[in-house]
Amino acid sequence: MNRDVVRNRYARALAGLLLGALANFVPPMPVHADGFPFGREFLLDVSPMRGSKKVPMLDIGDAGTAEVELWCNSVKAQLVVAGATITIIIGEPSARQCPPDRARADDDLLAALNGVTNWRMERSALVLTGSRTLRFRTPSN
Repeated sequence: MNRDVVRNRYARALAGLLLGALANFVPPMPVHADGFPFGREFLLDVSPMRGSKKVPMLDIGDAGTAEVELWCNSVKAQLVVAGATITIIIGEPSARQCPPDRARADDDLLAALNGVTNWRMERSALVLTGSRTLRFRTPSN
C-alpha cells in the first residue's frame, strides 16, 4: 500500500473517533417552535371525576418528551412541533388496574391526543386541536 492511502485511512479513522467522542459529550439541541411551552406542566381543564380530585396532567420536557397522567394510567409521549402544527407520539400506557369508567376515560383521552394536529396558547392555557379540542391550564398551587 502506498503512503497516501495509509495516511488517508488513518485520517478518516481519527476523524470518526473524534466525531463519535464529540457526539457523546454534546447533547442534542431540541428544536423549539416559537412560543411553544416546552418545560412546563399543564392540567386538563376539566372537573375531576366523581369520587376523585385527580385530573389528567401533561408534563412537557425541554426536548419535547412528555409524561401524561391520565385518569387512571400514565403514558410517555414525544411531541413534535413545527410552527402551529403538532404531532403527539404516544407510548404504551402503564398497566394499573382501573375501574371501567376511568379506563374508558383514559382510552378517550389517548384517542384525542393521537388526533391532535395543531396547538395555540390562550393566555396561560395550551389548547390542542384536532379530532377534539383539549384545553390544558397552568396548575394554580
